[in-house]
Amino acid sequence: MRVLSIDPAIRNTGYAVIEGNHNRARALEFGTLSLKSSLPQSACLLAIHTKVKELIEKWHPEELAIEGIIYVQSHRTAISMGSARAATVLAAASHNLPIMEYPPSCVKLAAVGGGAAAKTQVAFMMRTLLDLDETPASDAADALAIGFTHLAAADPLRAHLFSKRKYI
Repeated sequence: MRVLSIDPAIRNTGYAVIEGNHNRARALEFGTLSLKSSLPQSACLLAIHTKVKELIEKWHPEELAIEGIIYVQSHRTAISMGSARAATVLAAASHNLPIMEYPPSCVKLAAVGGGAAAKTQVAFMMRTLLDLDETPASDAADALAIGFTHLAAADPLRAHLFSKRKYI
């Protein structure tokens, strides 16, 4: 299976394209779409939407995996994160991709073995599990971990760990 995974944020959206199954996976492309703070939010949303569409058209993934909204202390932050997520979901939906959402705790559990792992642990494990040449930046590592989680969820022996995932 080929999956496009997104860690949505208004200024630094992590993305990854991963191919494989629950036994073996490899990263085809990953990175962070970093947008300047001087850009208005509408321009950021358009850039996120465009980047996701470009990745879909380039790699032809079978599904999209995205991290669910995390608790934030600021309503403003929650709204901008939700907007970035919506830009991603719209791009995937326009290509008829099934979209699976994973809570952050499930992603950390699949990637590191614990639901409260630090970002550095996630990045290190993605480098190790996907046999990368370098440790990815944190937003890209999170996107890799989301894709890795999506592939791991297909393992019948581990499926119970992902009961909180849902198609959106």
